[in-house]
Amino acid sequence: MQPVPLRMDFAVRLSLLYAGIFTAIGVQTPFLPLWLTAKGLDAPMIGALLATGTAARLIAVPLGTRAADGFSSPGIPIMVAAFVAALSVTALAFAGHVATMFALFAALTGAWAVVLPVAESHALRILTLRGRHYGPVRLWGSVSFIAANLGAGWLLTMMAPGELIWTIVAGYWLGTAAAVVVALGDARESHPVQPPPSGPNRIDRRVVLVLAASSLVQASHSQFYGFGSLQWTAAGFSSLQIGMLWAVSVAVEIALFASAARLPAPLRVPQTLLLLGAASATLRWTLMAFDPPFALLPWLQLLHGLSFGATHLAAIYYVAGAAAPGRAASAQGLLAWTNGLVMAAAMMAAGFLYKAHGAAAYGAMAMLAAAGAVCAIAATRVRHAG
Repeated sequence: MQPVPLRMDFAVRLSLLYAGIFTAIGVQTPFLPLWLTAKGLDAPMIGALLATGTAARLIAVPLGTRAADGFSSPGIPIMVAAFVAALSVTALAFAGHVATMFALFAALTGAWAVVLPVAESHALRILTLRGRHYGPVRLWGSVSFIAANLGAGWLLTMMAPGELIWTIVAGYWLGTAAAVVVALGDARESHPVQPPPSGPNRIDRRVVLVLAASSLVQASHSQFYGFGSLQWTAAGFSSLQIGMLWAVSVAVEIALFASAARLPAPLRVPQTLLLLGAASATLRWTLMAFDPPFALLPWLQLLHGLSFGATHLAAIYYVAGAAAPGRAASAQGLLAWTNGLVMAAAMMAAGFLYKAHGAAAYGAMAMLAAAGAVCAIAATRVRHAG
């Protein structure tokens, strides 16, 4: 079938949505703990609140994405979920009681967690039908995340901790505005009709192995995400050096997304791409366990494009292809759910491992990634059931 020409409006709208989603996350990541501390919450209470958010995501994602599959236009559930999140974070700014803060944070994180998998399924379906690639659209999420991180750091020098919540509120309303643009654009532009749900997703052995491989490899990043900067600070690296190392990892991730459509054909096979991501993660964390000198770290950071980026691309494409008719959003929700569950467990373990072993804790992350590689290899050898 000849690809249908893609109107730029759709690609631009989805790019704006990814930018909005990750702007909100990029602003919240550095600011929320500081604001919670200014509100009088101690470390155990902050940990409990964040754990409540994780629980809310694990409940909301399967329910929300399954509900989204019942809509002919995915832009509507994306917009509704975004509005719930934005209203919740705005109410959180005025909350005076801890119990209210917990409830609002659960609503915020649960609703926002639904936006991304529904957006992923929408983007993959329409872009693929029209002969375009997902990567050049998704890269704007990565660009916006690092821009929001840098902007948040700059604002931090000028704002009192008690005022930081308003930057988070602004980030979520920007994301919600992008969701409204998507919903309104979908109403104006004719897309191929999504088939009605016709049963549950097909969870055969290969799907299970791909989900396991993806979740293990992504969870192997938990030590780096949670404690990489702390370790580098303890090693005496300057904030400029640490910022440069993070920038290198995001830059190569963006480069992969931008060039994904031009990868050699064998590398566009999801299982091959997944195995490449798992192998790269195993190598990366094995070397990180030896606490390498600064001169080697930029080269290891280049592996992020594969350890994260290749794994992400492989998993979403495979899961999209395996989804039952009309179940695209819930299939992406299942991927997000498994990744989130394993990441939460790994992040909890990473705190204890880092405290006890320092950089050597990356050895445990290498074992997680290696287990992911085993699952990826097995996925290439298993035939679909039925």
